[in-house]
Amino acid sequence: MTRAGFVAVIGAPNAGKSTLVNRLVGAKVSIVTQKVQTTRFPVKGVAMAGESQIVLVDTPGIFKPRRRLDRAMVRAAQTQAADADAVVHLLDAHAEESSRAGDKRSAEDAEMITESYVKSGGKVILALNKIDLVKRDTLLALTQRLFESGAYSEVFMISAANGSGVEDLKTRLAELMPEGPWLYPADQTADLPVRLLAAEITREKLYLRVHEELPYAAAVETTAFEEKADGSARIEQTIFVERDSQRPIILGKNGQTLKWIGQAARTDLAQILDRPVHLFLHVKVQEGWQEVREFYTGVGLDFDV
Repeated sequence: MTRAGFVAVIGAPNAGKSTLVNRLVGAKVSIVTQKVQTTRFPVKGVAMAGESQIVLVDTPGIFKPRRRLDRAMVRAAQTQAADADAVVHLLDAHAEESSRAGDKRSAEDAEMITESYVKSGGKVILALNKIDLVKRDTLLALTQRLFESGAYSEVFMISAANGSGVEDLKTRLAELMPEGPWLYPADQTADLPVRLLAAEITREKLYLRVHEELPYAAAVETTAFEEKADGSARIEQTIFVERDSQRPIILGKNGQTLKWIGQAARTDLAQILDRPVHLFLHVKVQEGWQEVREFYTGVGLDFDV
């Protein structure tokens, strides 16, 4: 008897949702950087556990929105959680410990998640992440306090980074999937158009290289994707920034920063696509791109929220 269903992974920005989804799938399906709110739209990763297929939805972080893009990201996460067969609330145990010591922003984000999902009536699985960074006594006290709220059906202690406890969580999610045929071929790891996947990989490398200098003012669009006769792929992409002053940051001295971004993205794409990749990057200034409808519809976000 096969099983298949959807699991929404929700949580505050930088809780480790993308790292957890990649770990459960066993392949890179969602980009990961040190920058909060890296995930901008839901990304589906497909994990197999025995006869169960778990379609994991890596959602944008839930936080108090301050701009149009924020609102669209939060709405996407809410919609995915409402439609899922199971919901995992991933909580950064280390950040939660800090919030108890005065990190107001972290506390506000965690409270919003609780109010939005947990107290609405649905039972949610709590996964405490980054347990390797928290003292055992503190972790046990935190677990007891959260579980006694009555908001969660069960609690798992994990480290998405090193894999501790993740297999136990995966086994439980497999049991929760409804009976039915698999939704994807057994060897498929993600449900993401290749053009969008390619753009996300480049955006990851962009933020890894210039995350301190460049705020949330950049977007990447794949403008051309061509499969060549020799089996390679030719990809053209445009990196959009909002101001003229941001373009030199991405280019770097003598174009070295852009060259690094392109080489790093090309290496990942060649591995993911299992073919040689020829990647060409261009940087374009487009003031106010966050207010352009096409940027939202292209990744499945609601512009009008």
